Amino acid sequence: MAQLPEGVRVGHWTDREGWTGATAILGPEGCVSAGEIRGGGPGTREFDLLSPATSTPGAQAIVFAGGSAFGLAAAEGAVAWMRDNGLGFRAPNATIPLVAGAVVYDLLLGDPNAHPGAAAGYAACEAASATPERGSVGAGTGATAGKLLGDGHWTKSGFGAASEHAGDALVAALAVANPIGDVIGPDGRVAAGVWRDGGWVPTADLVRAGTGFGGADREATTLVCIVTDARLSKTEAWKIARAGTAGLARAISPCATALDGDLVTCLGTGRVPADPFALEVVAAEVVAAAIRDAAAQATAAPGCPTAAERLAAAA
Repeated sequence: MAQLPEGVRVGHWTDREGWTGATAILGPEGCVSAGEIRGGGPGTREFDLLSPATSTPGAQAIVFAGGSAFGLAAAEGAVAWMRDNGLGFRAPNATIPLVAGAVVYDLLLGDPNAHPGAAAGYAACEAASATPERGSVGAGTGATAGKLLGDGHWTKSGFGAASEHAGDALVAALAVANPIGDVIGPDGRVAAGVWRDGGWVPTADLVRAGTGFGGADREATTLVCIVTDARLSKTEAWKIARAGTAGLARAISPCATALDGDLVTCLGTGRVPADPFALEVVAAEVVAAAIRDAAAQATAAPGCPTAAERLAAAA
């Protein structure tokens, strides 16, 4: 079970009828955060807060949601929750909740008219704890992998987590894995993806053979938040997020294409002195592990089995 840094809490709102949801990642007062977008099709809200070039310490809450652009409304619920709890950036005459949001395209599964709204974001904050549920929950509720051949060949994915230490600092990663292509295991083989004729068919092989993307099946995104108790500057947090994108490339194939909204954020609580270089190295490892966990912990949706179910049926 992944461990979260002290003061970091994660909550979900899950709609198992519409097969969508929202996840809120809440940092303690004094945290810094930054982020890096690598995919060509992101859906974000206030992501500029996470740029090292901006003047604030970054977002104090990060909301991931399904529903594509509609799901960005979930971040407004987190803003309201922070306001109601007196949390935010201390400006001279007001406390301003700083919330960044990002979404995945999950409209292929369940009800395409079901979208997480502000109430979903608020509920996710209310449910936040130090031991969040993993699997087909929150923003990972409608997540799938292996979309290239469409319905009947894809595999269920979800929300995953992993953690390691870099010296005295804890580094954890939280991931919503919703790729066009495959989740890749530590052995370099497909762990969840396109299933055809009783086995996995690597998406990259299909593309090389001339199989193209069709219709809405081209929509995808993997979202990651690295959380650590390390004491970081905003620029150091950005470098850790950037280094964490290597974990995307290890565990998702293909990734960061023009059709993906793949991104990595990093939130540091500032409690433990740490070597930023060591954190960058570990970040890539925990990102890859969290993505793999998202597939391993998934539960099936109607018409979309998990990897474990596909393998068991073929045995």
